[in-house]
Amino acid sequence: MGLRQISRQNALHSPISAAQRLRVQASRRQLIRTCTVGPQLATSISLAPGLKSEPWTDSPGQQNALAELKQRFYKDAAPPDEATLKWYLRDRYFDVDEAEQKLRSMLNWRKTFQPQSTTPQMVAAELASGKAYVHKYTDKYGRPPIVVRTRLHITGRFPLSDSKRLAAYLIDTAISQIPPGGEQIVGIFDLRGFQFAHNADFQLAAFLVEAFFEYYPRRVSQVLFVDAPWVFFPAWEIIKPLMRKYASLVRFCSVADLRSEFFTPETLPSDFR
Repeated sequence: MGLRQISRQNALHSPISAAQRLRVQASRRQLIRTCTVGPQLATSISLAPGLKSEPWTDSPGQQNALAELKQRFYKDAAPPDEATLKWYLRDRYFDVDEAEQKLRSMLNWRKTFQPQSTTPQMVAAELASGKAYVHKYTDKYGRPPIVVRTRLHITGRFPLSDSKRLAAYLIDTAISQIPPGGEQIVGIFDLRGFQFAHNADFQLAAFLVEAFFEYYPRRVSQVLFVDAPWVFFPAWEIIKPLMRKYASLVRFCSVADLRSEFFTPETLPSDFR
C-alpha cells in the first residue's frame, strides 16, 4: 500500500476507536515521561545516540579514504568539494563505497531537482501561508531552527512538488546559517491544533525522511515535537517506522520545555511566547 493510500485510508477512518485512543494516550504518557528529561538530550552540535559519526582527525586511514573518494569523482564535470567528500565519508564511517553511493544519490537529486536554483519568489506563495520558516536566532546549542506550524499545512492545498521545493529551500537556508564551529540544525514542529484529516501529509513526510537520509545526512541534530495532541499519535505510528534509526532524533516536549531548555527570552520564536 502506497503512502497516498495510507493517508486516504487513515483519513477516512478518523476518529479512531476507543481502544486505539487508550493505547495512543498510554503511548503519549510514556513518551512524555521518557523524553522530557532535561537538556542533556540536546547537547551542543552533537548527534543523537546511535547516530554519531566519526570525527575528522586527519589520520592516514582517513586521508587514504579521502584520496580514493576524490579519485572516483575526478572525471565528473563538477566534482564535489573536499568538505562535502569529508562529510559523506564521516556519515558512512569512512566506507568509500557507501560514501560514493550516497554522495552520487545526492548529486543526482540536486541535478534533477535543482534546489540550489530555488529563489524566494519560486516558493513565495506557499511560504506566505506561514506554515514554516527559518528562525533568525539559533537555539542555546548553536543550531538554526526550522519552525513548522503543522496546523497551517493543509494536505493537497499546494502541489507536492512545490512543498518539496519549499522544504529543500528552508533546509538549505538553515544550513547556510550554521555558525562557525557548528554542523547541524534543529527542526521544531508546533503540533498545537494538529488535525489528522487535514494536516497528516505522509507523502511529504516520506520525502523529508528521504532527504535527511540521502541528501542532507546528519544535518538535523534533533527534531522537537511541541505539545503533540493525542490525535497526532496515529500519524506518528505511521511515520516512525519510515524514520528507522532517525526516530531517535525525535523528542516530544512542551512549550515550557522549549522556553527553558532551548531558547532565551530574547531568542525564543514568537509562536511560543
